[in-house]
Amino acid sequence: MDAKGRDFVRRVAIGAGVLALAAVAVAAQPGGDESARVEQARQTVQLLGQELRSALTEALRAGGPTAAIGVCRIRAPEGAATVSARTGRKVGRTSLRYRNPANAPDPWERQVLASFEARLASGEPPGRLEHHAVVDRGGRRVFRYMKAIPTRKMCLVCHGEALDPLLAARLDEVYPGDRARGFRVGELRGAFTVEWVLE
Repeated sequence: MDAKGRDFVRRVAIGAGVLALAAVAVAAQPGGDESARVEQARQTVQLLGQELRSALTEALRAGGPTAAIGVCRIRAPEGAATVSARTGRKVGRTSLRYRNPANAPDPWERQVLASFEARLASGEPPGRLEHHAVVDRGGRRVFRYMKAIPTRKMCLVCHGEALDPLLAARLDEVYPGDRARGFRVGELRGAFTVEWVLE
């Protein structure tokens, strides 16, 4: 891992530690379990999202679009793993049109993403697209949360309709089954997903 990657993971780790302490404080308060869980999930997503956007902006400025590929391919999973380890909540990203097969949605996530698409088409602002539920998994109760990731202008560099030929060639090399192209600003790029087992 290079120095920038270590700094990215370090910042995520510090933020995750703060979130873990906040979660203990919230859990100690009587009542409001559901709203507390949603708030914890939102904070987890916000931490990872802010660091990822910062890393992408820095990579685009310093090395152009091909440098940004490394952020999504290496540093984002490292950051997600750090947040997950520090908070006890599994966090990641998924999409119906994913680039990395490791980010393919499971059946529950696929249903939520489809509902996000429908809600977006009906005029609901993308910033309000979120969903949570407690599901049964092998007899254990699991809290699950998803928050939509709208396509921003900066996303179009690597996910838009007209990619730089050199970038497209590199993406073809790294992601042979890439489905994450042809997006427009405002469309649903994907979603952050958070889950943890309830005691």
